[in-house]
Amino acid sequence: MARVPLIQEQDHPELAEVIQKYAAGRRGKLLNLYRMLLNAPALAESWFNHSNAIRWKTTLDGRLREIIIIRMGHLAGCGYVLRQHVPALALADGVTVEECNALADWRASKLFNERERAALAYADAMTREIKVPAPVFAEVKKHFDARATVELTVLIGTYNMNARVLEALELDLEPPAS
Repeated sequence: MARVPLIQEQDHPELAEVIQKYAAGRRGKLLNLYRMLLNAPALAESWFNHSNAIRWKTTLDGRLREIIIIRMGHLAGCGYVLRQHVPALALADGVTVEECNALADWRASKLFNERERAALAYADAMTREIKVPAPVFAEVKKHFDARATVELTVLIGTYNMNARVLEALELDLEPPAS
């Protein structure tokens, strides 16, 4: 059970406009994430805008983005992130269920190409050690230009933040899609 109350639309008519915006931007449903964040409306707005930018306004392709997000869910043990992205969002961007499962131990898998493996190693280093070893960064530079490197770095940082917030507040999982 979430450690803070989840805002219910009917109890907060003053939030109706932003609730409608957040629901429209998330397949017509107000996610528990935003029900939680709406306890601090300015942060909910910032989170929504940042998430939209990192997911839809970068040069990173959807497949790579989903691979990284799912890896971050595995690294952090964040069931909420995994439930949101596997399988629906992952499949929509070309990541198979087998690949989603393999992301728990991607190094043992042959399912990912060199570019994806460089990004995954980068995500692991950023998350586990924070300071990225030079050889790991050198591999990233082989596959990503400056813009994509910044976008990849911010994507990884964003999902580190997401997982930490979601896990600290024990946010309830969304019900499975039917």
